[in-house]
Amino acid sequence: MTIEDMRKEIDRLDHDIVRLISCRQELAVKIARIKISKGLPIHDEGRTTAMLESVFNRAVEYKIDPVSVQKIFDVLIDMSEQRQRECSGEGNLP
Repeated sequence: MTIEDMRKEIDRLDHDIVRLISCRQELAVKIARIKISKGLPIHDEGRTTAMLESVFNRAVEYKIDPVSVQKIFDVLIDMSEQRQRECSGEGNLP
C-alpha cells in the first residue's frame, strides 16, 4: 500500500467522522426537545463525567492517548450542549 493509498483511507475516515458528528448533532436536537418538555437542564454534570470516564477507558483499551480522546469528546459535548441551548432559545449562553 502506498502513502497515497493510506492518505485516501484517512480522507475516507475523516469524511466518516464528520458525518458521524453531524448525526450526533441531530441527536442533540432530539435530546433538547425532550429536555425542554421535561424541564431538564441542558448540562448534566453526571452524564458528562460518566461519558468522559467511559471514553477514557475505551481509549486505554484501544491503546490510544486517553487524555486526547477525552479532549475530543469534551469538544463534542460542548457542541451538543450549544446545539441544545440554541433549541431552547438560550443561544450562546454559557
